[in-house]
Amino acid sequence: MVLLSLVLALALVGVHLLVERMPTLRMTPRKRWLSFAGGTSVAYVFVHVLPELGGHQAVFGKSAWSVLADTHVYVLALIGFCAYYGVERAVQRYGSMTRRLSHHQTRRRVEAAVFGVHIGAFALSYVLIGYLLVHQNVPGPMNLILFALAMGLHFVVIDIGLTEHHRDVYHRYGRWALSSAVLVGWALGMVGPLPPAMLAGLFAVLAGGIILNAIKEELPGHRESRFWAFAVGALMFAGILLAIPGL
Repeated sequence: MVLLSLVLALALVGVHLLVERMPTLRMTPRKRWLSFAGGTSVAYVFVHVLPELGGHQAVFGKSAWSVLADTHVYVLALIGFCAYYGVERAVQRYGSMTRRLSHHQTRRRVEAAVFGVHIGAFALSYVLIGYLLVHQNVPGPMNLILFALAMGLHFVVIDIGLTEHHRDVYHRYGRWALSSAVLVGWALGMVGPLPPAMLAGLFAVLAGGIILNAIKEELPGHRESRFWAFAVGALMFAGILLAIPGL
């Protein structure tokens, strides 16, 4: 399992390093198969991530935080959703503001700050994704492979969105930072497991962020996504998740 988790971590790293070599992914309207990828990510959220939050909720019930057990993990998911939404709104607001700045050095400083916040927020979630490659809530190679597949397709869409926000600077620095974050998370996972209650909380925050990005990037009306490709991807991946016992 350790070797498999490393191989999958390297595969996720490869997503950001290879997407830039596929310029057709960035064309508008999106290609059918990219909408298909978005559908699989959304299916993973609804069929696997949200039910898994229920399992993590039980962890809180057995922890010192049991006084908050009734809804705590779902509140954390909401906090994650709101936090990532706040980051996206700040990036949009200050990104448009920089284009109106006439002073070159001031504009560069604001752009660098916006870029750092945006990449930093995603890097935190990527560290956790790398960690979860080592410590899955439901152990087993099939669960691990499906997790990596869903996250890899999710990474493709995120990569395109970040490129649209930051252009060349993302390819020079951002994609390397995100790729490194996955390996950092995997290495932390090899050091040892987190306390179950802490992992449950971090997973809930990550789930909120994934749900936001599923809505923001993978249902993009302004890019004329292909509905049928999206629906086929969602239904097919949901069927795979439901057909495998124990997931």
